[in-house]
Amino acid sequence: MIQRGAEPILVGLARGDIGPAYPRERFLEGEAVQGGVQGGVRNLILNSWQRCRSLGLPLGGMELPYRADVDPESRLVRAAGPVLDRLRARFMGSQMNISLADGSGMVLLRRFGDESWARTLPDIQRVPGFVFAERFAGTNGIGLALMERQLIQVYGAEHFAERGQANGCRAIPVHDPFSGRVEGILCLGYPRDASHPALDEVVRKAAQAIEWRLLEESSARERALLRAYLGAGRGRMGEPSGGEQAIGVDTLVERLHDHDRMVIKEKAAELLSHAQRAATAVSLSDGRRVTLISRPTTSASGVEGIAVEAVFHDGAPTLPRRPDIPHLAAPGRGGPAAERTTGTVGTADDRARGLVLVGEPEVGKYALAARRRMELLSEASARIGTTLDVHRTARELAETAVPQLADFVTIDLPDAVLRGEEPLDPRNGLRRAVVHGIHDDCPFYPVAKRIDYRPTTPQLRCVNTGMAILEPDLEAAAGWLAQDPEHTGRLLAHVRSLIAVPLIARGVVLGIASFYRSLDPAPFGDDDRSLAQELASRAALSMDNARRYTREHNMVLALQRSLLPHGVPDQNAAEVAHRYLPAESRVGGDWYDVIALPGTRFGLVVGDVAGHGLHSAATMGRLRTAARSFAELDFPPDEVLTHLDNLVVRLDREEHGEGAADGFGIIGATCLYAIYDPTSQRCTMARAGHPPPALVSPDGSVSFPDLPAGPPLGLGGFPFETAEIEAPENSQLVLYTDGLIEDRHRDIDVALDQLRDALGHPERTPEDTCQAVLDAVAPAHPGDDIALLVARTHALAPHRIATWDLPADPAVVSEVRAAAARRLTDWGLEEVSFVVELVLSELVANAIRHGTGPLRVRLLHDRTLICEVSDTSSTAPHLRRAATTDEGGRGLFLVAQLAQAWGTRHTPDGKVIWAECTLGPP
Repeated sequence: MIQRGAEPILVGLARGDIGPAYPRERFLEGEAVQGGVQGGVRNLILNSWQRCRSLGLPLGGMELPYRADVDPESRLVRAAGPVLDRLRARFMGSQMNISLADGSGMVLLRRFGDESWARTLPDIQRVPGFVFAERFAGTNGIGLALMERQLIQVYGAEHFAERGQANGCRAIPVHDPFSGRVEGILCLGYPRDASHPALDEVVRKAAQAIEWRLLEESSARERALLRAYLGAGRGRMGEPSGGEQAIGVDTLVERLHDHDRMVIKEKAAELLSHAQRAATAVSLSDGRRVTLISRPTTSASGVEGIAVEAVFHDGAPTLPRRPDIPHLAAPGRGGPAAERTTGTVGTADDRARGLVLVGEPEVGKYALAARRRMELLSEASARIGTTLDVHRTARELAETAVPQLADFVTIDLPDAVLRGEEPLDPRNGLRRAVVHGIHDDCPFYPVAKRIDYRPTTPQLRCVNTGMAILEPDLEAAAGWLAQDPEHTGRLLAHVRSLIAVPLIARGVVLGIASFYRSLDPAPFGDDDRSLAQELASRAALSMDNARRYTREHNMVLALQRSLLPHGVPDQNAAEVAHRYLPAESRVGGDWYDVIALPGTRFGLVVGDVAGHGLHSAATMGRLRTAARSFAELDFPPDEVLTHLDNLVVRLDREEHGEGAADGFGIIGATCLYAIYDPTSQRCTMARAGHPPPALVSPDGSVSFPDLPAGPPLGLGGFPFETAEIEAPENSQLVLYTDGLIEDRHRDIDVALDQLRDALGHPERTPEDTCQAVLDAVAPAHPGDDIALLVARTHALAPHRIATWDLPADPAVVSEVRAAAARRLTDWGLEEVSFVVELVLSELVANAIRHGTGPLRVRLLHDRTLICEVSDTSSTAPHLRRAATTDEGGRGLFLVAQLAQAWGTRHTPDGKVIWAECTLGPP
């Protein structure tokens, strides 16, 4: 039982050995031991064991160094003594060993819950002066708290040395309130079966009490300096003369801009840190001047400090009379600053003076450093994460930290993070992503090199613990040196101190940032470690956002590309080239397609779905599929757009409810559809809110046909109009989306002129034209997708076309068959004559029986042989399955069996029934 005042608190149960004895035995025998729950040993303990083994420490423990120069009157001892006395009273009668060590691990104070028990302990557990740093004592509470710089617990067999097996302990760093560095370690030692979770809070509050007493001690020194300043001020600093008024600087700066107040206090802290008599002029934003003067001052007890006064020139503000009210500013981590507020009546032309700061020079250094750290964090907020690119964000972290925090920064990222994926194991697959420093000749591993860190390195330790790891002296960092002795030996000629920080965002380790300081500046301290961790945390969040964006971008881009055509159909009517360029920020819904149509025709279509991301890409795929289906039904361009418009309206209703179809579509899309006929060399097209196409004539002239615009898809109920233009052989039809010509940095007319210039080279192939257009017209950083389609037209030679106009008379069937046979002979296609004659007979007979005359029969000799029979009836034929007893109804069924494909398309004058036959034996 342990007493807290009059309350008994249970701190231990008969638990046996709490430590992982079996994993320790396996580790000492040379077996591989895994950290974490699966391995049965905590990561920070395993890291410490590995360091101890790399140092060659014996299991029984080395002889601990002993130093007899313990200062019983040191600042830390004075602050901690009363706190340790209260702990002793709290644990009176128990086997509690209370220790205070300094920043090197040397024990300064000892207190015991039972003095009679303490007399039985060996000297190293009882006498101050022994050093428990990890490199001497192995894994233990004091040494591990110094290494990890956080509250730690070590149980029984977790100690590396045999002599610690029977004990458990909790240890926590004690920080200097001003500098933030670790001043010492507070450690509670107890038998291994006397542990209790409540001890965590006990040791944490005791450390805070010591830190507060350190702060109070510093404040007392500051107050003594202020009293010395006030006592000597009138005589030593001189009575104000003339119009000079002694008034408080706070009263003056109340009316100053925030920036001016910040500049005055920062300059005062600089003067304080210089520890000498000096003066500096400061110009305010309103044009006035302020002179800051630093003067030495000494307290009655001999504390030496600096007082910084401000003298305002050129029209100090008129202030009300106030009594003298000296006061001390509230202490903080940046250092307490004493300020004096006095006042007399002044005029606008008088000079005003007052105290800004008084304190010890070291405090001024800490205050200045704290201010610069805040400025660096503010700068980091603006500089880190400007793009959604993982590699660029990592580079911004390094550029922000150099040289304000570190001289060199290296960043290692798993390959999975660079691809936008979540790393499965951040310890493996690391690759050097960034190397940045004050100069380029430091021999770090180069960018793109694969890095395999050993378990004892600070880099892997920081990943295992999730905390920044500080190595103030790399020459003594055994784990870092063991990574690659030859390489680290070369680095020691350039660097002396290291902070390794895990890049953690949303619980995921994305990589490791290593901050190095070179030989000239002071080594890193704990405040530097905190600052590095804060910078890394901010950068990691931006990197995780970039990683998630990269993953989504790659996924949407893959979906987008899978939904776009992977080639163009084989046809002789045109040479076609295409390009798709995704937006720099996010993938959108631009698409294109080339569709082979009956009668040697082909269709060109481009479209643009509003918005970006996965939804737009998916919607694009649905519209492209629908457009191809409508086109293959041989609808004219205006009808294809009408069907697409109805589809978008339906999609809006399905996804957003009936309210979406109130006149403005939520999805929104534009489209342009063109059909080119090589037999007539004419192009029919219609558009729905889409930019018009460009037509490049064979002579090189470029025009933008006056095509009715039509409303965007999704408005519903509005008609679309078609236009027909001449497209002679070797013309180029150029279809594109608005991302090509729309850019906020350029007028659209300028873009169209650039497009006209890029297209004015008819000798280029469609592939070359696509590339030239993108190079000359596409924005350098496109904010929208770009789809581009270029088709060079070809005509079907007249001698490959045969046409006969016939009356609707059954007697003409035999004539058509004979004429077709003769033409096939002329074309050298006698082997398909029988099939063609039979197909023509059935098509003509069907048109005579079910249609209205006159008739037109046309044969087209292309890659296949196309038979067309047109009449003036709009009635479409249907394929029938005739019964065995039926005398008719087998004509179209026979055509379907003999032909490669067949179908019907409607024309303004009627319809055309066509059949496509292969050029070879049936």
